[in-house]
Amino acid sequence: MNHVASTIKLDYAIRHGLTGRGVGIAIMDTGIGYHPDLMDKDGGFAGFFDAVNGYKDYYDDNGHGTHIAGIIAGNGSAGNGIYRGIAPQSRIYMVKILNHKGEGNTADVLIGINWILHNYLKYNIRIVNISVGSTKNKHFDENSPLVQGVNKLWSAGLVVLTAAGNQGPAPYSIGAPGNSRKIITVGASDVMQHGKGRDYSGRGPTSSCIKKPDIVAPGSNVISCMPVSKSSFISLNRHFNRDSQLKTYYTSRSGTSMSTPVVSGCIALLLQKHPNMSNKDVKLHLRNTAYDLGYPHSRQGWGLIQCDRLLC
Repeated sequence: MNHVASTIKLDYAIRHGLTGRGVGIAIMDTGIGYHPDLMDKDGGFAGFFDAVNGYKDYYDDNGHGTHIAGIIAGNGSAGNGIYRGIAPQSRIYMVKILNHKGEGNTADVLIGINWILHNYLKYNIRIVNISVGSTKNKHFDENSPLVQGVNKLWSAGLVVLTAAGNQGPAPYSIGAPGNSRKIITVGASDVMQHGKGRDYSGRGPTSSCIKKPDIVAPGSNVISCMPVSKSSFISLNRHFNRDSQLKTYYTSRSGTSMSTPVVSGCIALLLQKHPNMSNKDVKLHLRNTAYDLGYPHSRQGWGLIQCDRLLC
């Protein structure tokens, strides 16, 4: 994930000892699997709730959720620190709302939301990361139960972030719940910065003429954790081999799903430094410190997140 770190200037946070310590983050996704980068007593995986199958033990039958968790809170131990997450000492509470295909329904999302609303104070959950969005052929307006559900999280004082979706670059291609005017909607920046590959990032405005996305972050070819079996876990060699470690413990994924946890991790760093900031304070601070890439708001929102500007 080193190209992400350089793009968002994560070195500023590292130099100032900001790791997200003590900040709880709920991730609504496919679950979480075993990975050495996430099983650290000082950060990483802290709790699990399964809204899909009701299982008690943690698991990830798709891999997407583990990848998201690694972007936020992986400590990089299996990759000699190269694939370290944004906020490795934040605490991850995984709420499984998607099945093995990465698909879900509104009922399971609402069950997951209710779990967060009943537990966020207990676990000091300050941030909710929703790296999912509705597909092009499904329309959820602002009055839909899905959007109203995530709005309840925001109204409870949580910082809620969701992906802009990968149905761009046409206008009005922001998926739900990213069309909520309250929460923070994240698009991908590297499809603009480097001009390579399809520009997939969802574009605003929404069908209600709300300006979206709100902010952008790297989302293409992001390397992060993939689940590994405890029984087949291979002890790390004293001599680090980048290629073998990458193949065994990490994988690359692209999409606004990957951009969203980058911003979530940065906000964990911000809340470690300023724990009394409200979700509205955070959103305003994101707007005021984003780096303008020179594109219309419908493409870049306020601009690219930058740790040196956000955390100074």
